[in-house]
Amino acid sequence: MLHKGAEVISRPFFILVLLFMAHNASAAPIVIAHRGASGYLPEHSLAAKAMAHAMGADFLEQDIVLSADGIPVVLHDIYLEETTDVEQRFAGRARANGRYYALDFQLAELRQLRLHERSTHDAQGRKVAVYPGRYPLQATPFTIPTLAEEIDLIAGLDRSTGRRTGLYIELKAPGMHRRAGFDMAAIVLAVLRDKGYADKPEQVYLQCFDAATLRRLRFEHKTALPLIQLIGENSWGEDTDTDYDQLRTPAGLALVAEYAEGIGPWLKQIYLGKDASGRAQLSELVAQAHAAGLLVHPYTLRRDELPQDVESFDELLDIIIRQAGVDGLFTDFPDTVRAYLHH
Repeated sequence: MLHKGAEVISRPFFILVLLFMAHNASAAPIVIAHRGASGYLPEHSLAAKAMAHAMGADFLEQDIVLSADGIPVVLHDIYLEETTDVEQRFAGRARANGRYYALDFQLAELRQLRLHERSTHDAQGRKVAVYPGRYPLQATPFTIPTLAEEIDLIAGLDRSTGRRTGLYIELKAPGMHRRAGFDMAAIVLAVLRDKGYADKPEQVYLQCFDAATLRRLRFEHKTALPLIQLIGENSWGEDTDTDYDQLRTPAGLALVAEYAEGIGPWLKQIYLGKDASGRAQLSELVAQAHAAGLLVHPYTLRRDELPQDVESFDELLDIIIRQAGVDGLFTDFPDTVRAYLHH
């Protein structure tokens, strides 16, 4: 049972079964394709999602922001310039801070943009790829999908392959959207209802960095879908009053268990480096979360961005899966993780 004051929400029995199975040491962790197969194709393109599906990912992640006309689209950032050609197509539409916000563009305008590999600027101000060894930083035919379009793609692939692949939806910056007049939680749930996924708790996770939004999903919207409390660092400046330091304590995790089924911590909140003998040092977060009845799905494992003292992706996977005992993990390389789990 979930409790908040006098409110009580019953979890479906099969969610409790899933939680029990996930905590069983013999159960393999779920593989969550982080923004799709983003190690190979531009993130959140439908092509990256199709590739991740073909690679056997258990869940595909959807980061959700809204257009100016309130349509949920799949995009990691609230900004557009790092992964699209918005500066070329809509010069002059940046805000005073120089950023192009998805929320300032109608869906019809967002559809005109073309996705490209994630980029940043070098010391000379030139646009360069964040991960140089990935898909070339060049023009592509890929566009920003709506949440509804992506669900249709995944459902279609499931039908044609006989599989059942999950959605792992993150509500991005719900406070900013709420200040603009949009109830992101209600909008996303409406799409899920329309597509027949609102009553599939075995196939959908909802995650957010904002604890208040997750509480609203549980107690106001009364969703039966499992919720995951994302845990960042207070220094990141997320648009929320959620205290991540407090959430990583036993008392904080007990509070999370009142409204969520799990946590999504940053990788470095679990793996703390190696001691003088070369042994991996782990925090108590996974064990404490499990003691509170919570799943643990850390982000993000990348074979081209290893912790400084980790020599290989297999070593990192061994630390996080075999030693830490997580229940699932986000990765840009779902095929590599799947191969590791089966060797």
